[in-house]
Amino acid sequence: MILAAGEELADLSNTLVYSAMAVYAIAFLAFVAEWILGGRSKVARTAAALTGEGGEAAAVPAQAVPGVVVTKGGTTSVLERPKVVTRSGAPGRDDVPDGPGASGGDVRGDTYGRIAVSLTVLAFLLHLGAVVVRAVSVERGPWGNMYEFSTAFSMTVTGAFLAFLAARRNVRWLGLPLVTTVLLDLGLAVTVLYTESAQLVPALDSIWMWIHVPLAIVCGGLFYVGAISSGLFLLRDRHEAKGAAGEEAKGWSASVLERLPSSVSLDKFAYRINAAVFPVWTFTIIAGAIWAENAWGRYWGWDPKEVWAFITWVAYAAYLHARATAGWKGRKAAYLAIVGFVCFLINYYGVNIFFDSLHSYGGV
Repeated sequence: MILAAGEELADLSNTLVYSAMAVYAIAFLAFVAEWILGGRSKVARTAAALTGEGGEAAAVPAQAVPGVVVTKGGTTSVLERPKVVTRSGAPGRDDVPDGPGASGGDVRGDTYGRIAVSLTVLAFLLHLGAVVVRAVSVERGPWGNMYEFSTAFSMTVTGAFLAFLAARRNVRWLGLPLVTTVLLDLGLAVTVLYTESAQLVPALDSIWMWIHVPLAIVCGGLFYVGAISSGLFLLRDRHEAKGAAGEEAKGWSASVLERLPSSVSLDKFAYRINAAVFPVWTFTIIAGAIWAENAWGRYWGWDPKEVWAFITWVAYAAYLHARATAGWKGRKAAYLAIVGFVCFLINYYGVNIFFDSLHSYGGV
């Protein structure tokens, strides 16, 4: 009877996952509609008015910025201010305002954006239900193999996005890339990584299972949000540099990048996330070492999983150090943040699939 009940709960969990994927797919279409309508709206087409004619970076219209007034021999001349193009290691265009958002100020676009967020909330609730039901069916934490870790990871990413929105942070521009990634992650989980519910191997049957792994999932989800922000920062920074050089924005650059937050805002957002998560990631590694001592009698054995966890830590430590070092802010630091998240992905997918280690219990 107990076994049959567990199988029924596992089937219910699978049904909830597929239901969540269906709602995520509809939310994806709504986010796409928001961007498309925003790109065609009058507000989006004239977004350059916020940053200067032709996409040139300026906080106020050009005519409101006085030139240099020179008085000589009773006559007055106005000289144009020298144009300074900044595209150094650090974002230097603090006067560039944030873009109008994915909807571009378009009423219909904003409506589709709100619908997309509502659908994302519904999908998240279904997703959360699937993870909880899976935990009940196996009577343990729902992260004992790669399938369970993947579903919990993508749920955390969505939860972080919705939490930022609930905190009234202007992050709806994250919706489209985030939902796209969640769909890909769940698709991979149900097709390639799926594993029937089973009990833990003895090495995992520990209280540290409820400490180390959930923290790793939370850190990975937030590192992912930071990586998206860093990637968009690189694109937006390049766009602003071209505008400051007098190049007119056209096509994708004009319709999409001008609606994102400024490069300075994206850079600060990514930094605050990564800086907040880094101490938690440090504790996650320490907790894993304590767990390893309980399970295998040693704190550190240079197992591939341990090595890549340390490499990930070093990458993010280098990122934070770069932020405090002159000449390594902005673009160079953003590259380090992206490298750090790539290391996290290698630690998860690469080690579990391609390496023979003590952590090879991914169930693939």
